[in-house]
Amino acid sequence: MTKLSEQLADLSVQAKSAEDALTAAEKEAHDKVVARKEQARVAASAAVEKVNQKINSASDTVAQHWSAAKAKVAADLNDLKANVAQAKHDLGAKRAENYADELEWEAGVAIDYAIASIQQARYAVLDAVAGRVEAEQKRA
Repeated sequence: MTKLSEQLADLSVQAKSAEDALTAAEKEAHDKVVARKEQARVAASAAVEKVNQKINSASDTVAQHWSAAKAKVAADLNDLKANVAQAKHDLGAKRAENYADELEWEAGVAIDYAIASIQQARYAVLDAVAGRVEAEQKRA
């Protein structure tokens, strides 16, 4: 099992990578941005699949608690596929501008969701540590 501190470090690295991708994408030509977007889609799909595999490999008791998370993972994967299909449509200039605004809004919501997830992860980490301390105190 991966240590919580390692998972948090990985989360930090992933957040920095997303920030760097935005900075680079704002300076690149459209073709490079589209290529970078495809790389991000592949990475996101792989990450979602990894989470899904972890959830599926959990014990029955833990899996029951994570059924809502599994549904969220499936919904996120479906949303990702739907966004790719939408991006393939031919958009006019005004529609493209509106679509870009919508995508920026969705990215902002995703960032807010990630921040909320980090806060939930922080709480879960502290809850786990408190639980471990309590277990060790009761053992003594």
